[in-house]
Amino acid sequence: MPVNSFRHRHHSVLRLPALVLLITVAGCSSADDSASAAVPSPGAKVTKLCQNLDKVLPARVDGQDRRDPEPASALTAGWGNPAIILRCGVVRPAAMNDPEADGVDVNGVGWLLQKQGDGSFRFTTTLRKAYVEVTIPKGRTEDGMAPLVDVAPAIKKAVPKGIAD
Repeated sequence: MPVNSFRHRHHSVLRLPALVLLITVAGCSSADDSASAAVPSPGAKVTKLCQNLDKVLPARVDGQDRRDPEPASALTAGWGNPAIILRCGVVRPAAMNDPEADGVDVNGVGWLLQKQGDGSFRFTTTLRKAYVEVTIPKGRTEDGMAPLVDVAPAIKKAVPKGIAD
């Protein structure tokens, strides 16, 4: 809260119960281990594809219930804790220019595979009208590409083949 809001003593005393309530609620909500994810900001066509994808994503991925990250957005989704995070409408990864980059096909959806420094894996769709990224945290990588098997049908249904703009 800005320092200026506490300068006038008569205002802060009147607002004290609301401030205490706000702090209490914020304290409770931050303790629930919610995942967070940066929300992409694609153009209108890709945003529409991502909104359609959000409507058909499975309720469970790799045996984990859906628990969307903060801030809430139709462009992000999550499952489990630690969370498997999906972000739709991400920018094209520079690694897609590397002819030596690792790629896999999972149930008809092509993915660029990138191992991250923290032991997690990031997969980004290839040859689709929107780039969809799925990050599997280090604590969930023992199941390999099982999360991709679960999200592939939704991606095939909502994001047509092609090259993203």
